[in-house]
Amino acid sequence: MGIAGPFSQPRGVSMHRAAELAVKEINAHGGVRGQSMALRAIDDSGRPDVAIRIAQSFADDPSVVAVIGHLTSGASLAAGRVYGEARRPIAMISPSASSPDLSGVSPYVFRICPSDLSHGAQLARFARQTLGARRVGVIYIDDDYGRGLRLSFAAEFRRLGGEVVEEDPMLSATSSLEPYLSRLRKAGGIDALMLATERAGAELALREMGQIGVRWPAIGGDALTGIEAAGPITEGLRLSTAYLPDRPGERNAQFVTAYGRAYGQTPDHRGAGAYDIVHLLARVIEDVGTDRRAIRDRLARVGVDRPAYDGVTGTIAFDARGDVPAKPVVIGVVHAGQLVTEVAQ
Repeated sequence: MGIAGPFSQPRGVSMHRAAELAVKEINAHGGVRGQSMALRAIDDSGRPDVAIRIAQSFADDPSVVAVIGHLTSGASLAAGRVYGEARRPIAMISPSASSPDLSGVSPYVFRICPSDLSHGAQLARFARQTLGARRVGVIYIDDDYGRGLRLSFAAEFRRLGGEVVEEDPMLSATSSLEPYLSRLRKAGGIDALMLATERAGAELALREMGQIGVRWPAIGGDALTGIEAAGPITEGLRLSTAYLPDRPGERNAQFVTAYGRAYGQTPDHRGAGAYDIVHLLARVIEDVGTDRRAIRDRLARVGVDRPAYDGVTGTIAFDARGDVPAKPVVIGVVHAGQLVTEVAQ
């Protein structure tokens, strides 16, 4: 199986490690159809142009029967079209690409995470109903992920009667968000700050909030996973995710224990998703063999006229667009350097 993601970056490490763990478990129990399973891993750096080249490489390699990845929305959108339009199309399943634009982009593209439509709406409901926020500011990274999360959050927050005071863009190279934060303060302040950014952007915002003396409650999407390691500035931050390691259930507890034993760390939603994808693909290949079209067709039936897959991240049941619409979104809160569950959908 091919696997692609930004493996040289912290956000890709858990994905790669958890997939390796799943493969080792499967092979320890005899493999699939008596054959060992193997990963062909390539780092896409989260870049769409690199993802396109990797997708073509996987599609052209007859030994690759399915793809785990890509991790980010931009890379998944770019690669997904290649997988579906290749001379010999090949299925890809993303653990964490959440852009709404990925829905139905190709019959060969699947994901096991909720889309930003679910993340944004759940964060808006949490801000409005649980935090009691009436006025919010939004800072978003100007890419597929940030724009999608910002739009779904703002639409739901306004529907619930709240006011979005500002929606301000940033780039990964942005060095300061202080002008945005100061402008929000001068406008009378806000009840919560929505950070539809990646981790680095959120850390920048939290630091600069402290520097100008404001302490607005902060919320964000699943791209912020791992920010709890940044220290006291993240205390009380809430974020949405498809999975948290304190999720109840014996299977998840076994996975978290095995991952910790192997790598000395706790898995995140990217790792848990990759782990589920490997085990799901192993089950599908056990049933239908290694023909790419047969694998894709069986995946499309998971949760339709074939049983849903119960994984560590929850129940996986695909719709006609390759999405998992019944998958819940969880709100986690950073407390004492740990990300723990606060509210489930």
